[in-house]
Amino acid sequence: MRERGADIADAVETPKVADASSPLILPLAAARTLHLAAQGLLAPPRRKATQDDVLDAIRRMAQLQIDTIHVVARSPYFVLFSRIGAFEPAWLDAHLAQGRLFEYWAHEACFLPIEDYGLLRHRMLDPSGMGWKYAAEWHDQYRDEIDALLERIRAEGAVRSADFARAEGDKGNGWWDWKPEKRHLEVLFATGALMVAQRHNFQRVYDVAERVLPDWNDARDLPPRDEAERELLLRSCRALGVIRPDWAADYFRLPRRPYADALHALADAGELLPVRVEGWKHDAFVHREHAPLIDEAASGKLASTVTTLLSPFDPVVWDRKRAQALFDFDYAMECYVPAAKRKYGYFVLPILNRGRLIGRIDAKAHRAQQVFEVKSLHLEPGVRTSGRLVADLRRALQRCADWHGTPELRIGAAPDGLAAALLAV
Repeated sequence: MRERGADIADAVETPKVADASSPLILPLAAARTLHLAAQGLLAPPRRKATQDDVLDAIRRMAQLQIDTIHVVARSPYFVLFSRIGAFEPAWLDAHLAQGRLFEYWAHEACFLPIEDYGLLRHRMLDPSGMGWKYAAEWHDQYRDEIDALLERIRAEGAVRSADFARAEGDKGNGWWDWKPEKRHLEVLFATGALMVAQRHNFQRVYDVAERVLPDWNDARDLPPRDEAERELLLRSCRALGVIRPDWAADYFRLPRRPYADALHALADAGELLPVRVEGWKHDAFVHREHAPLIDEAASGKLASTVTTLLSPFDPVVWDRKRAQALFDFDYAMECYVPAAKRKYGYFVLPILNRGRLIGRIDAKAHRAQQVFEVKSLHLEPGVRTSGRLVADLRRALQRCADWHGTPELRIGAAPDGLAAALLAV
């Protein structure tokens, strides 16, 4: 069994593959294995995590989505925990502050390796296609004020949204009822004039791009747009392990158009290997870096041994159709759904167990009481509660609880007998 520490990119042998007219045929389980290997979820960590592991995990995924909900842990930290185990959240913040990462709109708001800045730079220079993420009308209406704010930051230094007080009597009305200065800052962030220099208590600290990234020069460093899009497509292929044309646009929010020809062209260029996955009508492709794993995955010799909880914003589940195709798992985030309409709960974490998504929990970390509450636990139809599954789940839940500083497990609704079995010492 190949361990997590083995870097799939280091393998040099490529399996014998027929030409594109007769691609390899893979079982669905092999496609899942390749996907989880690409995502860093092939085997549990065998040693304590280091700060470098944080950056390596983000590079493997190509991006790390940001979300602020923290009834358990804020999503970027949780996604990393699922892959590298217990780590210091401050390590992620340090990579950003030290310039190894940057923030921008990729899949959504994401941390990305700084070496990929040029691949997203075209969006900053022309944000017109970014929809609500760039408030074009606001920019036009308040251009003078926005330009003045930029000059103030350039002259006086970095700022947070919290540095600007609301008008007297204005208490705000929810997440998106931003004060004008926050809207100004987000316009400047979308256009690339400002970057996030660091985060303070998870709040963005904005500074001018020339101070955050002083060595960048558009005239010298900016790749042509078509080359940047091609590279983002390749990043998507590598991060997903197996890709279909209908998945290609989602990972980096590339333009919505057919991608079959582009993927076949990359296969012709030797960057991808065409495959057929049993049960799929779509063409599929494997990035060349994962080619050494194909034979073992297809034969079943290589399989994921990880049991862990996943964030709702984890790349494994953020595309509902992809999760359905790969895992036969129908997952939708319910935190933005009115309580009366939720099926599973507010912050529902999928359960990954040995290559399958076998259920989900609605969880909350009560830090003051040091209690990790599993409000409800749901298993997928057909999942049998074997002794091995109970042991896997118990270890995964306790590791997660311990990392949060909430070592006492409390389990509410669960299938018959499972709660007691999970709490048995």
